Amino acid sequence: MPYRVLVAKPGLDGHDRGAKVIARALRDVGFEVVYTGVRRSVDSIVSAAIQEDVQLIGLSLLSGAHLPLTQKLMAKLNEAGVTIPVVVGGTIPDQDIPTLQQLGVRAVFLPNTSLDEVVRAVTAIVEEAQPEEVVQ
Repeated sequence: MPYRVLVAKPGLDGHDRGAKVIARALRDVGFEVVYTGVRRSVDSIVSAAIQEDVQLIGLSLLSGAHLPLTQKLMAKLNEAGVTIPVVVGGTIPDQDIPTLQQLGVRAVFLPNTSLDEVVRAVTAIVEEAQPEEVVQ
């Protein structure tokens, strides 16, 4: 069964080329990708992630609102009682990466991150988060 990930564009940013490139790269290696489209609320992203039973949420953020939007998303996931790894990509200032990591973000991808690196990291995060199979 392929891994299922959600790629989302929260907030008011309408630039989605990067999100679509990442979605295609993940699809090309066998992921099922749910793409929410642009200008989605954090509530709708969390709801879609739960409904679609995804193993990872990827946020694409170019608007400069990465810290408050990610903080709100992490709080909503916690409030909903679900544990879904989150990664963030986009134009993220280096000084904000530690804050995102403190919020629980598993990886931050900058514009110069190669697609191979993104695919490897997402695969590793999803595989690490999967429960161990019980062998009898």
